[in-house]
Amino acid sequence: MMDQSLIIERPKQYQNLLEKSKEMGFTMPSDIYIGTLLKTLAASKPAGNFLELGTGIGLSLAWMIQGMDEDSRILSVDNDSELIEVAQLFFEDEDRLELICTDGGKWLKEYQGESFDLIFADAWPGKYSHLDTALALLKKGGYYVIDDMKKQSNWPEDHEEKANELIKTIEKRKDITITKMDWSTGLIVAVKK
Repeated sequence: MMDQSLIIERPKQYQNLLEKSKEMGFTMPSDIYIGTLLKTLAASKPAGNFLELGTGIGLSLAWMIQGMDEDSRILSVDNDSELIEVAQLFFEDEDRLELICTDGGKWLKEYQGESFDLIFADAWPGKYSHLDTALALLKKGGYYVIDDMKKQSNWPEDHEEKANELIKTIEKRKDITITKMDWSTGLIVAVKK
């Protein structure tokens, strides 16, 4: 019998990251199911180049690293220096990772490096703002993933309207093919054409 709650191969840091989230009062951790999907998508891109916008405390980052092969690398960007410091402690031995503390929108506009096989946009920049810029950085065949597209209890009052507008915007794009998933916190998985 299939049981999605039976999760194998959790990242070694995962439980400690969850505990640190609670200790710090971090109220926006990524859902475990999204983590497992990100791990699987990362595993599909050998020698992949990955981008996470919105490191948070590092929960989804742990899953993506778990799925990466030894020749892959990941950049993770967040504007909260306290959260970046926590992530640095948990991932200090991870040489495939570069953590960047800056405004995500500014970073997206200034980035001049290689394009990405997977972008997980879990922050305002790259999702609600700078969407065109983020998608321009995606390789053909690359994944663009966003979560929290179903109404969340911690959303500000007008956020549901913004989420619905984003969904409509993504549905109209001709440069990606999408799957909307009414699962976990609500996902859109897109692939660049």
